[in-house]
Amino acid sequence: MQISNEDYEQLKPLLFSLGYRLLGSVTDAEDLVQETFLRAYQAEEREINNKKAYLCKMMTNRCLDVLKSARRKREQYVGPWLPEPLLITSDDPSEAILQKEGLSMAYLRMMEHLTPHERAVFLLREVFTFSYREIASMMEKKEDNCRKLYSRAKEKLSAVKGESLHYENNRSVVDRFIHSFQTEDQGDLLELLSDHVTLYTDGGGKVRAALRPIYTKDHVAAFLFGIAKKRPNDFYVEVKNVNGQPALISYADSKLYNVICFYIVGGQIQDIYIIMNPEKLPSNG
Repeated sequence: MQISNEDYEQLKPLLFSLGYRLLGSVTDAEDLVQETFLRAYQAEEREINNKKAYLCKMMTNRCLDVLKSARRKREQYVGPWLPEPLLITSDDPSEAILQKEGLSMAYLRMMEHLTPHERAVFLLREVFTFSYREIASMMEKKEDNCRKLYSRAKEKLSAVKGESLHYENNRSVVDRFIHSFQTEDQGDLLELLSDHVTLYTDGGGKVRAALRPIYTKDHVAAFLFGIAKKRPNDFYVEVKNVNGQPALISYADSKLYNVICFYIVGGQIQDIYIIMNPEKLPSNG
């Protein structure tokens, strides 16, 4: 199969987007994209009618192999596991596929409740709009089996149906979140938090972080204000596009300190995700 430079430039964002959504890891997705293209370059000459489907099949299979070992590693992970945040830095048309639904931190976390095959079928159908016939060929399963996998995945992911993906509306919530700390207005923060809010901190055993999720708005607010009081003098935050939504990039001691993402429904914060594991922080933050 002949893979041209044009094929590489056109399909690389697609494969990365598929790999990232499957694995929740920028680093692993980037590595597997390169491996997929390398193997395609080295493949014996054969007639391939649909390079996109063929490469997606190769990428999916490699991701499924990684997911099998990743599940064992995550069972031993110290504290809550959160996906690696994806900092979106440009308006390049090639990144348009990254902006589609199914990229938010809440969505990626819910993907963890799916089996690897449910996750693959759901993404190939819902995000990348492949037909069931194409998916069945990629997954080497029957079409009816793929339909059932998709249906089960859809049902499991129904919990994030109410999520707001309107960037500007959510930006106003995040700005108010910041303002509540700047003015030390705990009452204002409590109004922003849902009665069922949960806060997750992912330190991965590399840095100090809460080992269990924190529940209820009072406990979450107390935890956040406790952290704020201990912040260094040179601590500051910026609002940036992370996983297609406004998030806080925090800096301290002249380096990136953490990334804070939100799950927002109806103008209220349902979940807060604080990624502190240095191995997951964007290098270009």
